[in-house]
Amino acid sequence: MSQEELYRDLNLEDVRKLIDEGYEVVDVREDWEWNKGHVPGARHVVLSSLLANPGGQKIRDKTIFVCQSGERSSVASEMAVALGTKDVVNFRGGTKAWKDAGLPVEVP
Repeated sequence: MSQEELYRDLNLEDVRKLIDEGYEVVDVREDWEWNKGHVPGARHVVLSSLLANPGGQKIRDKTIFVCQSGERSSVASEMAVALGTKDVVNFRGGTKAWKDAGLPVEVP
């Protein structure tokens, strides 16, 4: 099975629709990045902690992974699929695309 079939790589417009449909957003950036602003309602799970303890975080079906641009979130997406998570989405463009579009961010 190819990587494309394991999870979906979607852009800002598609991701916003899925958020409206109730998908969970998981931000895998570092703490300092998260603290500068993130997609509203996102859950924070640093990628390194996810990689160190894959089973330690409950990743539910219908999850969108986001980082700054889409690279680290693709690693998280692959891991989630390997753990059996269904309907995994990588937000291609990430937080940068979100901010560049002028969308609101939450600051902890």
